[in-house]
Amino acid sequence: MDKKLFLAQPRGFCAGVRRAIATVERALALFGKPVYIRHEIVHNTYVLDDLRQKGAVFIEELDEAPPGSVLVFSAHGVSKHVKAEAQKRELRVFDATCPLVTKVHMEVALMRKNDMEVVVIGHHDHPEVKGTMGQSDAGMHLVEDREDIKKLRIPHQGKVAYVSQTTLSVDDTKEVIAALQAHFPAIRAPQKEDICYATTNRQEAVRKLAEHVSLIIVVGSPNSSNSNRLKEVADKRGIAAYMVDSASEIRQKWLDGHTAIGVTAGASAPEILVEEVVWKLGTYGFSHVEELEGIRENLSFPLPAGLVRGACTKMG
Repeated sequence: MDKKLFLAQPRGFCAGVRRAIATVERALALFGKPVYIRHEIVHNTYVLDDLRQKGAVFIEELDEAPPGSVLVFSAHGVSKHVKAEAQKRELRVFDATCPLVTKVHMEVALMRKNDMEVVVIGHHDHPEVKGTMGQSDAGMHLVEDREDIKKLRIPHQGKVAYVSQTTLSVDDTKEVIAALQAHFPAIRAPQKEDICYATTNRQEAVRKLAEHVSLIIVVGSPNSSNSNRLKEVADKRGIAAYMVDSASEIRQKWLDGHTAIGVTAGASAPEILVEEVVWKLGTYGFSHVEELEGIRENLSFPLPAGLVRGACTKMG
C-alpha cells in the first residue's frame, strides 16, 4: 500500500521571524559579538542554537548586558518600561519587534489616549502579551478565555476596546470576541484584525491538510504559541497530531496504521527542519511527497533603520 506524505502550504518562517533573525545577524556582522537579545528572538530551539554559535547571548533582564552593549528586542515586543530601562542603561538598541505586533501596540496607545479601557485577548505567560500589557500603566485587562470575561471589573462599559495576541487560534479568538461583544455591546474592535496573516494562513493550511491525512506532524518548539495552535487545529478536527522540535523526536509507533501523513511547521520553524522530518518519514516508507496548493506569501519587512544607518557608517 502506497504511503503518502502531504506538505502544508504555507508553512514555516513568516516575514516577522525572517526580519528578527536577520536583525541579529546584521548586528553581529556590523558590531561583532556578543550581541545581546532580550528574551528568545523567536521561539525555536534550532534558530536559537544557531545564533548562539554566531555570538548571540540571550538574556531576560537588561542588567545582564554591560552598559553600551548592542541589544536586540525580540520579535514578540517589549513594554514601555523595558524600552526606558534600556535607554537609561545606555544600551545600543535595535528593535526586532514584528511590525504586526507593533501595530497592536499602536492600537493600544490610541485606545488609551481616548480614555478607553483595553481588553487584551491572549496567554498571560507569553512575552508578546506581556509587552502589549506593558504599553500602558493603567486601563489594561487580560482575558484568556470566555470565563475570564466574567471576572472583568471595568468601570466605564461604554468606553471599552479589545486587541489580541497575534498568534492565537483564529476559531477560539472569534468565540472570545463574540463573548466580549455580548458582555460589552459598545466594545470597540481594532481597525484591522490583530491575529497576523501568517497565523491565519498556517491554520487554514492545516484545515486543508486534515482533508487528506489521518495524522499531522507539526514542526515547532514547545514554547511556540503559533505551533501549538496548529496542533490544536488538527486535534479539533479529529486528526491525530504530534509536535516535534526535530526529526529525532518522531516515533515509529505514531505512524502505525496511517497511510497518509501531513507535515506543517510553525512560523518560527526553519524549512531545514521540515526537510529532515520528510527524510525521516521517508525511511518509514512515506516516500511519495506532495505539497498541497495554498497561499504563496511574499511579504517582507525592512530591517530596523538603525542597522541600515549603522551599515553605512561602518562602511565609511
